[in-house]
Amino acid sequence: MSRAAVVILGAAVRPDGSPSRALRDRVAAALAWGEAQAPKALYVPTGAVGRHGPAESAVMARLLAEAGVEAGRIAEEPTGTDTFSSAVACIRLLRARGHHGPLRIATHRYHLPRSLLLFRLGGMPARAVPPPPGPAATGQPRRWFWRLREVPALPYDAALMAWARLRGI
Repeated sequence: MSRAAVVILGAAVRPDGSPSRALRDRVAAALAWGEAQAPKALYVPTGAVGRHGPAESAVMARLLAEAGVEAGRIAEEPTGTDTFSSAVACIRLLRARGHHGPLRIATHRYHLPRSLLLFRLGGMPARAVPPPPGPAATGQPRRWFWRLREVPALPYDAALMAWARLRGI
Protein backbone atom coordinates (compact mmCIF):
# COMPACT_ATOMS: atom_id res chain seq x y z
CA MET A 1 0.00 0.00 0.00
CA SER A 2 1.23 3.52 -0.79
CA ARG A 3 2.19 5.83 2.02
CA ALA A 4 -0.42 8.49 2.76
CA ALA A 5 0.61 12.14 2.92
CA VAL A 6 -0.90 14.58 5.40
CA VAL A 7 -0.68 18.28 4.56
CA ILE A 8 -0.87 20.33 7.75
CA LEU A 9 -2.01 23.85 6.97
CA GLY A 10 -0.35 26.61 8.95
CA ALA A 11 -1.65 28.82 11.72
CA ALA A 12 -0.13 31.55 13.85
CA VAL A 13 3.21 31.41 15.60
CA ARG A 14 3.41 33.38 18.84
CA PRO A 15 5.84 36.31 19.34
CA ASP A 16 8.21 34.04 21.29
CA GLY A 17 8.32 31.56 18.39
CA SER A 18 6.12 28.99 20.07
CA PRO A 19 3.11 27.41 18.35
CA SER A 20 -0.35 28.86 18.85
CA ARG A 21 -3.04 26.52 20.13
CA ALA A 22 -4.47 26.27 16.61
CA LEU A 23 -1.08 25.19 15.23
CA ARG A 24 -0.60 22.60 17.99
CA ASP A 25 -4.14 21.27 17.46
CA ARG A 26 -3.63 20.84 13.72
CA VAL A 27 -0.39 18.93 14.27
CA ALA A 28 -2.06 16.75 16.93
CA ALA A 29 -4.93 15.93 14.55
CA ALA A 30 -2.46 15.03 11.79
CA LEU A 31 -0.46 12.81 14.14
CA ALA A 32 -3.54 11.05 15.49
CA TRP A 33 -4.50 10.00 11.97
CA GLY A 34 -1.08 9.61 10.35
CA GLU A 35 0.58 7.48 13.02
CA ALA A 36 -2.33 5.01 12.91
CA GLN A 37 -1.68 4.26 9.22
CA ALA A 38 0.39 1.41 7.82
CA PRO A 39 2.83 2.51 6.64
CA LYS A 40 2.93 5.62 8.80
CA ALA A 41 2.19 8.87 6.96
CA LEU A 42 4.44 11.41 5.31
CA TYR A 43 3.78 14.84 6.85
CA VAL A 44 3.84 18.07 4.85
CA PRO A 45 3.67 21.03 7.23
CA THR A 46 3.16 24.22 5.24
CA GLY A 47 3.41 27.89 6.10
CA ALA A 48 5.89 30.73 5.72
CA VAL A 49 6.96 33.27 8.31
CA GLY A 50 3.85 35.15 9.37
CA ARG A 51 3.64 38.05 11.79
CA HIS A 52 6.23 36.30 13.98
CA GLY A 53 9.01 33.87 13.09
CA PRO A 54 10.07 31.22 12.60
CA ALA A 55 8.10 29.82 9.66
CA GLU A 56 4.89 28.01 10.59
CA SER A 57 6.19 24.95 8.74
CA ALA A 58 9.38 24.91 10.85
CA VAL A 59 7.44 25.11 14.10
CA MET A 60 5.19 22.24 12.97
CA ALA A 61 8.20 20.19 11.80
CA ARG A 62 9.71 20.63 15.25
CA LEU A 63 6.48 19.46 16.91
CA LEU A 64 6.39 16.42 14.64
CA ALA A 65 10.02 15.57 15.43
CA GLU A 66 9.37 15.99 19.16
CA ALA A 67 6.49 13.52 18.78
CA GLY A 68 8.92 10.96 17.36
CA VAL A 69 8.34 11.36 13.61
CA GLU A 70 11.51 10.54 11.69
CA ALA A 71 13.01 13.35 9.58
CA GLY A 72 12.47 11.29 6.41
CA ARG A 73 8.70 11.44 6.96
CA ILE A 74 8.60 15.25 7.23
CA ALA A 75 8.62 17.28 3.99
CA GLU A 76 8.54 20.89 5.11
CA GLU A 77 6.95 23.46 2.75
CA PRO A 78 8.02 26.92 4.02
CA THR A 79 6.69 29.24 1.29
CA GLY A 80 2.90 29.20 1.61
CA THR A 81 1.58 32.54 2.83
CA ASP A 82 -2.13 31.70 2.65
CA THR A 83 -4.35 28.71 1.91
CA PHE A 84 -4.13 29.09 -1.87
CA SER A 85 -0.34 29.47 -2.06
CA SER A 86 0.11 26.64 0.44
CA ALA A 87 -2.08 24.34 -1.66
CA VAL A 88 -0.16 25.17 -4.86
CA ALA A 89 3.22 24.72 -3.16
CA CYS A 90 2.20 21.41 -1.56
CA ILE A 91 0.81 20.06 -4.84
CA ARG A 92 4.13 20.91 -6.53
CA LEU A 93 6.14 19.37 -3.68
CA LEU A 94 4.13 16.14 -3.68
CA ARG A 95 4.32 15.83 -7.47
CA ALA A 96 8.08 16.44 -7.39
CA ARG A 97 8.39 13.64 -4.83
CA GLY A 98 6.31 11.36 -7.06
CA HIS A 99 3.63 10.95 -4.42
CA HIS A 100 0.76 8.74 -5.61
CA GLY A 101 -0.72 7.65 -2.29
CA PRO A 102 -3.73 8.99 -0.43
CA LEU A 103 -3.72 12.66 0.54
CA ARG A 104 -5.23 14.02 3.74
CA ILE A 105 -5.54 17.60 4.94
CA ALA A 106 -5.21 18.65 8.59
CA THR A 107 -6.91 21.91 9.47
CA HIS A 108 -9.90 23.16 11.44
CA ARG A 109 -13.46 22.33 10.49
CA TYR A 110 -14.34 25.87 9.29
CA HIS A 111 -11.35 25.77 6.91
CA LEU A 112 -11.90 22.29 5.44
CA PRO A 113 -14.36 23.05 2.60
CA ARG A 114 -12.04 25.58 0.96
CA SER A 115 -8.88 23.59 1.65
CA LEU A 116 -10.26 20.35 0.22
CA LEU A 117 -11.69 22.15 -2.80
CA LEU A 118 -8.34 23.75 -3.61
CA PHE A 119 -6.43 20.47 -3.52
CA ARG A 120 -9.11 18.72 -5.56
CA LEU A 121 -9.21 21.51 -8.16
CA GLY A 122 -5.42 21.25 -8.24
CA GLY A 123 -5.73 17.62 -9.30
CA MET A 124 -5.00 16.01 -5.93
CA PRO A 125 -7.97 14.06 -4.55
CA ALA A 126 -7.86 14.94 -0.87
CA ARG A 127 -9.82 14.02 2.20
CA ALA A 128 -9.72 15.41 5.71
CA VAL A 129 -8.20 13.97 8.82
CA PRO A 130 -10.70 14.21 11.68
CA PRO A 131 -10.44 17.92 12.49
CA PRO A 132 -9.44 19.25 15.88
CA PRO A 133 -11.78 21.35 17.97
CA GLY A 134 -10.76 24.90 17.54
CA PRO A 135 -11.58 28.46 16.68
CA ALA A 136 -14.92 27.55 15.14
CA ALA A 137 -15.92 25.74 18.34
CA THR A 138 -15.10 28.49 20.85
CA GLY A 139 -18.40 30.33 21.22
CA GLN A 140 -21.13 31.62 18.92
CA PRO A 141 -19.77 35.06 17.94
CA ARG A 142 -16.27 33.72 17.25
CA ARG A 143 -17.66 30.65 15.49
CA TRP A 144 -19.55 32.85 13.04
CA PHE A 145 -16.50 35.04 12.45
CA TRP A 146 -14.40 32.02 11.36
CA ARG A 147 -17.17 30.63 9.19
CA LEU A 148 -18.11 33.93 7.53
CA ARG A 149 -14.52 34.78 6.62
CA GLU A 150 -14.53 31.69 4.41
CA VAL A 151 -17.53 32.89 2.35
CA PRO A 152 -15.63 35.29 0.06
CA ALA A 153 -12.39 33.30 0.24
CA LEU A 154 -13.82 30.06 -1.17
CA PRO A 155 -14.96 31.28 -4.62
CA TYR A 156 -11.98 33.64 -4.93
CA ASP A 157 -9.42 30.90 -4.19
CA ALA A 158 -11.34 28.38 -6.32
CA ALA A 159 -11.10 30.73 -9.31
CA LEU A 160 -7.37 31.22 -8.67
CA MET A 161 -6.81 27.45 -8.51
CA ALA A 162 -8.82 26.83 -11.68
CA TRP A 163 -6.65 29.41 -13.44
CA ALA A 164 -3.46 27.88 -11.99
CA ARG A 165 -4.56 24.43 -13.15
CA LEU A 166 -5.19 25.74 -16.67
CA ARG A 167 -1.68 27.18 -16.62
CA GLY A 168 -0.26 23.81 -15.51
CA ILE A 169 0.38 24.51 -11.82
